Amino acid sequence: MPALLSPHGTGAKPPPLPSILAPSLLAGDHAGLAASAAQVAAVGLHWLHLDIMDGHFVPNLSFGPETLAALRRAEKENARSHTSPTSELQVNESKTFFDTHLMLSEPQRYLKAFAAAGADLISIHIEPDYDHASALAEIRSLGCQCGIVLNPDTPAEAVRHLLADVDLVLVMTVQPGFGGQSFRPAMLEKLKTLDGWRRENGWQWRLEVDGGIGLSEASACRAAGADTFVAGTAFFKAPDLAAFARSVESL
Repeated sequence: MPALLSPHGTGAKPPPLPSILAPSLLAGDHAGLAASAAQVAAVGLHWLHLDIMDGHFVPNLSFGPETLAALRRAEKENARSHTSPTSELQVNESKTFFDTHLMLSEPQRYLKAFAAAGADLISIHIEPDYDHASALAEIRSLGCQCGIVLNPDTPAEAVRHLLADVDLVLVMTVQPGFGGQSFRPAMLEKLKTLDGWRRENGWQWRLEVDGGIGLSEASACRAAGADTFVAGTAFFKAPDLAAFARSVESL
């Protein structure tokens, strides 16, 4: 799978990172989340976006760490059922990258739980009042990649002091809480600003977008500097999931 590179600047301007599509499980079948996750892997995608909502920071509830743990167990069982008994290494290498987005008022309270449940990357919002730098450092200490997230009305400047210490920056292109909203074109300027800072400093973190992302929106965001695309409804409702995935990851 396309790897996350070190976010720390080298002084040289890095080339654009390859595009990654991270389907949002929130748009999958909630009566069969493991089956929806398996659909993502079946079309050759390596990332799965997991939206964690607390009903406080955003006006909706989704799922918690036990759901992640259950998805990991289902993934391993599915992999074992399709490999020989001597292929344990192959099973381990088939692991989906869990891109875990905490939309929580107090995300720092739940980092250990989500890391233990199988998160690969944990992203936290800048808007709530807590020690963001300390929480990002703790995520790293737990063996996960870390990300910082901005809501649509939050300026890029709000996260600038943290950009040397993250693996991913997520720009919300809708107000978080519910799927199926329309993309906000005004977020393209924020992407350009963040990408400009990334290039100037030689940082190599990924720049992700989430909210109302279809193929045309992904293309516009790619032109503005994004390289990682969360798509929920557009992916799971696509007539051909594999064709949609190829189209986005070829941007």
